[in-house]
Amino acid sequence: MPESEATAGARQRLDKWLWIARVVKTREAAQGLVEAGHVRINGQKTLKPGHAVKPGDVLTIVLNARVRVLHIAGTGERRGPAEAARLLYREDGMSGAESKTP
Repeated sequence: MPESEATAGARQRLDKWLWIARVVKTREAAQGLVEAGHVRINGQKTLKPGHAVKPGDVLTIVLNARVRVLHIAGTGERRGPAEAARLLYREDGMSGAESKTP
């Protein structure tokens, strides 16, 4: 995978990464998600869509009443197919699991 090797040390705007990784459908939706306080980077809340993320960062995202924990594996230059986007992160196994306590 030459693209992920080339971008392994790269930084990218948070809103752009969320869009390229297909976490959200539009860049505007990514900006709104961040500005609403639904995204944490390495445990720290951020309200800035332009915050730089890099491989190794952990994103905690509240989206559609679910919590997703994504470990960034790489950055991308453009939005491509879902298969390519999936290579940009690793999702925590417990991510998205809803609490079913009585």
